[in-house]
Amino acid sequence: MEHYTLIGHPLGHSMSPWIHERLFRLSGREADYTLTDLVAEDLTLQIDDLRALNGFNVTIPHKVEIIPFLDDMEASAQRYQSVNCVVNRKGNLIGYNTDCDGFLRSVESFPLNGKVLLLGCGGVGRMMATEAVLHGADLTIGILERHLPLAHTFVEELREMIPHAKVRYALTAELDEPFDLLMNSTPVGMYPKTEAMPLQESLLEQCGTVFDAIYNPTETKLVRTAKTMGKPVCGGAAMLVWQAVKAHEIWNGDSYSQAQIQTLIAEMEAEIQRLFPAKGETI
Repeated sequence: MEHYTLIGHPLGHSMSPWIHERLFRLSGREADYTLTDLVAEDLTLQIDDLRALNGFNVTIPHKVEIIPFLDDMEASAQRYQSVNCVVNRKGNLIGYNTDCDGFLRSVESFPLNGKVLLLGCGGVGRMMATEAVLHGADLTIGILERHLPLAHTFVEELREMIPHAKVRYALTAELDEPFDLLMNSTPVGMYPKTEAMPLQESLLEQCGTVFDAIYNPTETKLVRTAKTMGKPVCGGAAMLVWQAVKAHEIWNGDSYSQAQIQTLIAEMEAEIQRLFPAKGETI
């Protein structure tokens, strides 16, 4: 029996055990997956227990704090200095960032190398921005006025990291132009305030395809509105499942068919809807 866990605090109702247990069953592997609610100051005390596992996932607040305990890091983890997946290879802990893999698999049919509008530049937004630029995007980061200093600093860092980067930032409210792809990395529209949308419909109408990193609700107002406009859309559930799939590829070399993963995404969306029924709350 193999043993895996998710470390973080607070974990609340994490979907990770639900997803990983199904992936283990699909691969015919005997393994368990638990939750380890661990405050930051206890990480040092638990590292020996973590080394006894076959692998583990990492979430807030440990994605950076775990790094000093690792023996090595894969390129994406080094790029973002953030780790969400660790494999134990003969006693050596190797860190990975599979969030970027989950994102890229989710938008692989979308024009990431076209004219892209990204809403927000927080943690996940920075990753999405970096991957978009690395894949040839002409990127505009749409922000609120209070985030101008943050956006300016990030864009300068991005240009230093990727000298050929085509990237700018602008106030979302002032944008009025077409984009091939819209990506939302903000929490606007997240449960329970599900009737909010991070941009005006007039700007959404000018976007060709839409990706929303939010997975609860499974269809945000942004996704629902884009669907009514006939646009190809993808919600955050796909990203959550695909990053978990990448973890299984890392841990054991397991592989899954596209049909299996699409079924799993649909099942997870149904589970989220069961756990978090719409309450019609607004802001």
